[in-house]
Amino acid sequence: MAQPTALVTGGAGFIGANVARELLDRNYRVVVLDDLSGGVVENVPDGAEFRQGSIGDHVLVDELFAEFRFDYVFHLAAYAAEGLSHFIKRFNYHNNVIGSINLINAAVNTGTVRCFVFTSSIAVYGSNQPPMTEDLVPEPEDPYGIAKFSIEQELKVSHAMFGLPYIVFRPHNVYGEFQNIGDRYRNVIGIFMNQALRGEPFTIFGDGEQTRAFSYIGDVAPVIARSVETPAAYNETFNIGGDSVYSVNVLAADTAAAMGVPLSVNYLPARQEVHSAYASHDKARKVFDLVDPPVPLADGLARMAAWAKQHGPQEPSVFEAVEVRRNLPPSWLAVLKN
Repeated sequence: MAQPTALVTGGAGFIGANVARELLDRNYRVVVLDDLSGGVVENVPDGAEFRQGSIGDHVLVDELFAEFRFDYVFHLAAYAAEGLSHFIKRFNYHNNVIGSINLINAAVNTGTVRCFVFTSSIAVYGSNQPPMTEDLVPEPEDPYGIAKFSIEQELKVSHAMFGLPYIVFRPHNVYGEFQNIGDRYRNVIGIFMNQALRGEPFTIFGDGEQTRAFSYIGDVAPVIARSVETPAAYNETFNIGGDSVYSVNVLAADTAAAMGVPLSVNYLPARQEVHSAYASHDKARKVFDLVDPPVPLADGLARMAAWAKQHGPQEPSVFEAVEVRRNLPPSWLAVLKN
């Protein structure tokens, strides 16, 4: 059998890079497409062919599909900042919807793609009753979740119209080594660890009693990578990630302990967000035969903390192209240039 060729979008980000690494280990030829807006080229694993560019560039996307005739697409490129997405609607929909459509169009037109794997988000559920299951009717409450759900729907109609097979994953709060800890708008564990390295208090919006489950990268990337080898997964949707639920306050204390710093918290005004968001993974366990329990939070935090200490503190990024400043959290507004 010929070596299959896989496109990994967002493959310079830490989740995409781990998926690319898993695919290489499984003897795929891997092409990584990333614009380096959130990842770094050093994350791209040896053996993968790297192309710098945006999924928003339909000409580039079409050229890549024509050149490589991909067998599989693993679409992980996105700007995954739920809270900020209210204030960057145009950017959010261009990156997370139009870019995805460019890939779907190319997959349909090329006709070689055996499966299109899409990483969505549990943000599509909104405030549905947790633990969230795949049979719930999605009710996203922010533009990021709306964008993700729209692509889930597009994949369904593209399968019905053109026969394009797909698999949708809904991960949540993924963390681990090589994450961009300098992003001030997303990935709370990375934010906390960077603040610890900078000698700053942890910032928490609201009272910190919001609840989440946190997903170690090693429990997510391998399942995504090998999913296309599981026929029962085709044209299905799966929650994937950690099972144990924690408040943000408990997470802050555990992260401080992992980083070896005293806990210090600066509570900021609450922002509009889902209070409790965690999911059931029974469907994924059954279809992918997942028998090992997820990595415990303490173990995952210890692994990421060891890496973060070696990586060093990062200057927090500032998203300058904010489109709506009304109701923007004051801490985010304060860092914008006038």
